[in-house]
Amino acid sequence: MFILVNLKAYPCDPIEVATAARDVADASGARIAVAPQAADIARVADTGVETWAQHVDPNDYGSHTGSTLAESAAGAGAVGTLVNHSERRLKLADVDAAVRAAERADLETCVCGNNPAQIGAAAALSPESVAVEPPELIGGDVSVATADPGIVEDAVAAAGSVDDDVDVYCGAGISSGDDVATAAELGASGILLASGVAKADDPRAALESLVEPL
Repeated sequence: MFILVNLKAYPCDPIEVATAARDVADASGARIAVAPQAADIARVADTGVETWAQHVDPNDYGSHTGSTLAESAAGAGAVGTLVNHSERRLKLADVDAAVRAAERADLETCVCGNNPAQIGAAAALSPESVAVEPPELIGGDVSVATADPGIVEDAVAAAGSVDDDVDVYCGAGISSGDDVATAAELGASGILLASGVAKADDPRAALESLVEPL
């Protein structure tokens, strides 16, 4: 079970979270990664934790002021990237181009979608993984695995009908070990979460709770 912690633009200490994630991963054997702001990728990667970008843009080198270049993210230490998060939506053609840009830079990709239909379309682009995240549950106290388990099962089926090699992750409202266990029972092979760790008073304790049932 893969745990990817998205720090978004929360006012947390990315090094504190990264160090906690590294230590909990080492102690538990769980795969845990942290996705910080682009400016913090190098510092987070220096802790030794698996580091992801929150986004890369669908462009190559050139006149693209303000873009997050896949090669730059990789050069800073990222090994993967989210694409099309609900808070950073792209047109389908740009999702495809962003996945290709990530491939060019040897970044693993996780394409987010709001529902099973979007997950099926995302899986057709051949990312390593997709993540179902109903936007109304993002940042809330109720996980998608609890509020709407059918959407997780349907997302797993939608991705599997397109490409069995694409992993399916579950996001939105994940905050406890029970949520992780439920997501696994529904067929997800990983989870995305943010506030449950980034806003926690004790990120290490929050991560230890998440991996406890694994």
